[in-house]
Amino acid sequence: MPTVVVGYVPKPEGRAALRRAAEEARLRGARLVVINSARGGRDFDEEDNVRSEHELEAIRTQLREAGLEAEVRQLVRGLDVAEDLISVAAETGADCIVIGLRRRSPVGKLILGSNAQRILLDAPCPVLAVKADESD
Repeated sequence: MPTVVVGYVPKPEGRAALRRAAEEARLRGARLVVINSARGGRDFDEEDNVRSEHELEAIRTQLREAGLEAEVRQLVRGLDVAEDLISVAAETGADCIVIGLRRRSPVGKLILGSNAQRILLDAPCPVLAVKADESD
């Protein structure tokens, strides 16, 4: 079965990526794998874990109600986001990865985020990068 992997963060760019990935999964008749990646350590404590798990459970419910076959994973492995997404895409034989990009200032537009750049360059499959809507 085809697979779409999406990087999710609870921010406008993450919500935009999730919406687009769900559309891609529906169009392709694919399974959706949602990845929320955190490095761990002191930047990710038990309170963060509980909050994240509640958000991810809401996403599981939303995708199930939309009739999509989906798997939602919280990864806290000490890897950066790019490593986690690339690894999961390779593991699942993903047909594409969907990532969200945040809006940047004119100066910031000269530099693409390091995670986005690494995913675009190193992914084992096509990458769809989407921008968040103003309303997100």
